[in-house]
Amino acid sequence: ALDVQLAEINLFLIFLGSIGFDLLIGDPRFLIHPVQVIGFYIKKISDYLINNFGENKNILFWGGLIVAISTIGMSFGLGKLIELSYVQSRNNFFGGLLIFFGLSSCIATKGLISSVKEIAELIEREEINDQNKRIIKEKVQRIVSRDVSSSSLEHLLRSSTESLTENSVDGIFGPLFWIFIGIFFMKFSIFLPGPLSLGFSYKAISTLDSMIGYKYDYFRYLGFFSAKIEDIFTFVPSRLVLITLPLVSPKINEYGSIIKKSYLDGKKYDSPNAGISEAIFAYISGITLGGKSKYKNEIIKKPKINANGDNCTGEKIKLICQLILRLQFLWIIIFVLIFFIISTLI
Repeated sequence: ALDVQLAEINLFLIFLGSIGFDLLIGDPRFLIHPVQVIGFYIKKISDYLINNFGENKNILFWGGLIVAISTIGMSFGLGKLIELSYVQSRNNFFGGLLIFFGLSSCIATKGLISSVKEIAELIEREEINDQNKRIIKEKVQRIVSRDVSSSSLEHLLRSSTESLTENSVDGIFGPLFWIFIGIFFMKFSIFLPGPLSLGFSYKAISTLDSMIGYKYDYFRYLGFFSAKIEDIFTFVPSRLVLITLPLVSPKINEYGSIIKKSYLDGKKYDSPNAGISEAIFAYISGITLGGKSKYKNEIIKKPKINANGDNCTGEKIKLICQLILRLQFLWIIIFVLIFFIISTLI
């Protein structure tokens, strides 16, 4: 019992350390990122299904379910195996190191914020020539699924902001939420899903959604289950962001009305989560999101969020990055408090 208790405390400290590591260093270049492995597997199977059964909607539909379940299952299994070996080996250093880097790889704060800030700074510079614009477009294209090849600078800023606000949930607050849940589960039994198994699973779910969870061509069928699973697992984190973000903003005195407006605007989106996470950031930073975007060869018009807000600027992006960092610290403080309250009660 003492060993298990020690493992719990160690897991808790490893988790806090991994967040600090992600904030300061991000993803180390010398390590293969779990998302690269997951992405390689998803791409290979998806390409096989599309190339061989592209005309058969049923095979794509059920094949998509197999892709989703196998990807999530393997990610969960690997995480659980590392957790069990760590606890049962009496907290050996190598196991702790695997969990440390594993948890850090689940959270993308440094990577997300630095990539969007870099785009904002490039656009805010005075000298925008054709070469600079091409570099900016390439950088934006890396973080968005829409086609930005013919975008104006204003649209590039909006695309970056929408990616930042939506991915703050997929890349930061979603993984944090499920890692928190895993740490609590491990307090009750080491055989329940733990922080790494749930962290890896959520990473697999969001990677599946970002790679095949689209509503055009083959993906309409192949990615159906991946998109639905992601909707379910992001449902609670996105709403927690909605109700906690105003607490770390200058608009805390408008708490009720901002949440209501954000929820009503966010609900207009097809996705039950993306609209809500974009809306709360849009209202707090005073910008308008949504509108026309090009996907493949199709122009898709998304509903406007905060229609009376300002256009996106580099300054607004920096403000949103600050809000994300503040909110992450608030979540960690709340989590630490809940953890210690539960520890004293059990």
